[in-house]
Parts: sequence; C-alpha cells; structure tokens
Amino acid sequence: MLSQKELLYTLALQRTPNLGDTSAKKLLRAVGSAEAIFKEKKHNLLKIDGIGSFKLKNLNENQQLTEAEAELRFIKDNDIEFSYFLDKTYPERLKHCLDGPILFFHSGNIDLKNKKIISIVGTRKVTTYGTIFCEKLIEELAPLDPIIVSGFAYGVDITAHKAAMDNNLQTIACLAHGLNQIYPKVHKKYVTKVEQHGGFITEFWSDDPFDRNNFLKRNRIIAGLSEATIVIESAEKGGSLVTADIANSYNREVFAVPGRSSDKQSQGCNNLIKRQQAHLLTNAADLIYHLDWELEETNKKPQQTQLFVELTEEEKTIYRFLKQKDKELLDIIALECQIPTFKVATILLNMELKGVVRPLPGKLFQVV
Repeated sequence: MLSQKELLYTLALQRTPNLGDTSAKKLLRAVGSAEAIFKEKKHNLLKIDGIGSFKLKNLNENQQLTEAEAELRFIKDNDIEFSYFLDKTYPERLKHCLDGPILFFHSGNIDLKNKKIISIVGTRKVTTYGTIFCEKLIEELAPLDPIIVSGFAYGVDITAHKAAMDNNLQTIACLAHGLNQIYPKVHKKYVTKVEQHGGFITEFWSDDPFDRNNFLKRNRIIAGLSEATIVIESAEKGGSLVTADIANSYNREVFAVPGRSSDKQSQGCNNLIKRQQAHLLTNAADLIYHLDWELEETNKKPQQTQLFVELTEEEKTIYRFLKQKDKELLDIIALECQIPTFKVATILLNMELKGVVRPLPGKLFQVV
C-alpha cells in the first residue's frame, strides 16, 4: 500500500504530459519509487531503455506536485479508494497489460478475487434485438456468477449493468471522467444500486476535462479487466470495436453477436466475425465452451507426479509453473516464467507433442 507521500508523487507522475503508463512503469521499476524519479537527474533517467527526452521534457516536480496536492485533497475529502499497479489488490488481468494505468480510483463494493469476468460493450443505439440478447445472455450466465464490466453509457452498456443487477451479479462501470461526476446524467439514478452490486472504476482525476478521447482511453481498462470481451451490436465504426481490438491485442477472447447483413447496427459485429477477430456468439453456451467455464474440478484428470520424458530447462520451468497453477493463459505463462511469448508458444507445442501439457479452450494450457 502506498504511503501518502508516495501516493502524492505517483499522482504527480501520472499527471506528467507525454509520459504515459507504459513508460511510467519502466521508470518506477528501474528507479524504485515515484519520489525517486522526480529527485533523480534526468541524464540518468535517459539511460533507461525506452525512455527518451520527449517523455521527460515535462517532468517538473513543482508543477506536477501542485496539481497532485489538489487531487490528493479531493481523494481524502471524499474517501476515494485507489489501486496501485504493484499492489496485491490491483486486478490480476489488468496487471498483465503493459499500458494498464499505474493508478486508478474506485468506489462501491468491488471484489475481483477468483472471479469470472467478462466485458459487454456495444452501440449506444441498441435495438430491441440487442437488448433482448444481452438480457438473456446475462440471465443464462448468472448461475456461473460472473462479473459484468461495461462503460455505463447509453444502449448496450447500461442494459448490461441493469441485467447484471437484476440477476444479483456484480457489475463494474468503467468511467471516462472523474468520480466527482456521472455521464450521462440520466444514469445518476443507477449509481447507488451499481455501488451496492459492484462499483465504479476510473483513472481520471476530478479536474480532468470532459473529452471524447477519454472514452477511447478507458476502453483499455474495460478490455484489460476481463477474460473476454463481448460486442452485442455495433455499426461499422464505433468505440466498442476499439475495445474489441484492444482485447485482441491483450490476447483475450473476443465474441460478437451476428446480425442480418442489412442491419446497420450489426455491421461491426459481422465484420469482426468475418475477419476472424471474434468468435460468433449465439448464446451463453458458446461463451461457456470457449472459456472452458463448464470444466468441473471433479472431471479433471489427475496430474502426473513424475515426468518420464526428457525436458529442456525452459520446458521444466513452464511445467513446474503449470503444475502449481493447474491451468493458465499463454501470455501469463510467458510473463511469470520470463520467457518471450513467441517462444513460449513454440515450447508449449513441443510439450504437447511430448504429452506433458494439453491446450484448453480460451488459450489456456494445463499439465496432463
């Protein structure tokens, strides 16, 4: 947990123009703390891989600390909770996104431990077909107790949040502005109920301007929190397609609901399916199958206690990791075993041929 002083400097780092979360994380891991970054000489910071003068030109302790002090007062006065990317409480899946926020703020009763998490996004001009599909999908998934993530906007977003609450599921609304306001204003009536059934997440400050680009930026959090992103309806262009693209870049599963070729609000989904950027989703069973959610613990085969085949050192590393985790995503295997993702894919294929691991739906792997 960050001290108040380190939180102040982390806020100042977050406020630094042109730096970005990916570079901020590099600096924090290299130097050790946000305060140390501001105290360090710039020529030393420039020695860090991927850190150039452009990213550091606005690193100004006095200016950014003044702004950070004001936001820290807002956080204290309003009992705002926060999550730092190196804390144990930081969402596990978001932690593996290189551009995930170094710090975000939240309210409500959010619990992300050991949960199935899916994001549901789509057009703000949702049709009756899209509304019914969304409500039925969440109702069918309810026995599995998933968390439903969306953006609290008109259309598909609010439909998903409401359906989650109607089925007594946890729901998380990712905002494109600070926690001091709600957009659209008409959705204020849902705030209390959402906080009772989950809550709100944002990386934006109380004084951040209301900007269209913020909505695109927050989409990476929607995609990053989740095991899978579902696009219910989308026109040929739209923010939900950006979220789907980000989810694909994170090696997460993407699903799209098909529609008639003549339906404007289905063009985006149909294109995702046609380009093989999303699985076709017709009901909850499709999602359950691809995410392997119906695999019961009692049906799992017992793991080997001893290997009878020769493994390389890297194969042994992956085998030991998977034996502890039982099953895990390819990108997480790469991260935890400190082996490049492209190399892990080849190693896992060799291990599969040796009969020591098997692939599972949802880009998961498991020890045989």
